[in-house]
Amino acid sequence: MADSEFDQVQAARFARLALDCIHKEYPNKIAHSLNSDADVKAPRELTPAFYGCYDWHSSVHGHWLLVRLMGMFPQAPFASGARHALARSFTPANIAQEVKYLNDAGRTSFERPYGLAWLLQLAAELKESGDREAREWYATLRPLEEAVTGRTSSWLRKLEHPVRAGEHSNTAFAIGLMLDYARITGNTEFGRLVESRARDYYLKDRNCPLGYEPSGEDFLSPCLAEADVVRRILPPGDFAQWLTAFLPRVDLEPTRVPDVTDGKLYHLAGLNLSRAWMLEGIVSKLPPGDARREPLTALAAMLKQAGLDSIKSEHYEGGHWLGSFAVYLVSGRGLR
Repeated sequence: MADSEFDQVQAARFARLALDCIHKEYPNKIAHSLNSDADVKAPRELTPAFYGCYDWHSSVHGHWLLVRLMGMFPQAPFASGARHALARSFTPANIAQEVKYLNDAGRTSFERPYGLAWLLQLAAELKESGDREAREWYATLRPLEEAVTGRTSSWLRKLEHPVRAGEHSNTAFAIGLMLDYARITGNTEFGRLVESRARDYYLKDRNCPLGYEPSGEDFLSPCLAEADVVRRILPPGDFAQWLTAFLPRVDLEPTRVPDVTDGKLYHLAGLNLSRAWMLEGIVSKLPPGDARREPLTALAAMLKQAGLDSIKSEHYEGGHWLGSFAVYLVSGRGLR
């Protein structure tokens, strides 16, 4: 459920962050494997749909942000600009090149799992939309969606241990987005695989060391991300029991960004946002009388405010991606 205070004014602010960057090619940080001199190309040639917003994954979830806000506020002044920008990206030729790039030699681990999970979240948003043009874009995106689910399925079958980092490689966060994608789109085979791996990775875990968090450049909480996945796969009573053993105590304070011009340190602003939505997800699955509901809800609100207050459009180091995290939180995307 969307935040009751999330209105068109807020939405316009976050839409502008995405509109300002999804077709802004430079500065650009690419994780690009060169197979020959022929691979020395500009980002817009390598990945012509998702080349802006500094890196591929930020471009993908910048597109997701626009699709989501366009669906929530179809009559808003920013909606026509969002529609035009999305139409520019979602062309058959652009997506065909994205598929080719993903499948070329030496790119097995490209954007795995964070960017790939966001691509599936984008597909889910398009699939779920009632907008005619969004449904057409979903059809256009399908070849890339299928390539990503195939790549991810192969990886999950081989991944014996989850990655518990606080950045892009975190497995739990990606699995959460993937589970939601599978349920929204009806991709039951992929959903069964993802849920099975989540059960293998996490159901036996106990006493997560939340006190060790955060690492200095985290934008995800390994402990909360794991709990936010498990709440998706267990009924309330079982989840409450698991959570007691996994996180006997949840004691957090908002993180401070010591330098907003340092992109890595700016991750800490995103950590406040992601911790807030993960706590909301956890609370949503606790039984009504659970004593943890009230304090965890209050903590989520505190983290949310700290995260939203730290988003500054004048600092591209955070502006190119934090809007997506903010919209995911305030629009209640993870709460279904």
